[in-house]
Amino acid sequence: MEDFLLYNILLVLLIIVSILIIIAVMMQPAKNDNASTALSGGASELFSRQKPRGFEAFMQKVTVILGILFFAIALALVYISSH
Repeated sequence: MEDFLLYNILLVLLIIVSILIIIAVMMQPAKNDNASTALSGGASELFSRQKPRGFEAFMQKVTVILGILFFAIALALVYISSH
């Protein structure tokens, strides 16, 4: 009975983390790589390769943390369901 309760709690957490990952990815600013960068030889990319700051850096960290949580919860679910 305890395994069933833990399994359901982890399953709900996995669904919540999945929804949060989708939201976090959609909130990240778009990187506009189009045909003009291929034609110009990428000269405009020289100054665009800066370290992300502010909101962009925060959203990248949130996405990484949520991704790690997703895989950890998924592995815990596999372990619980196999035992």
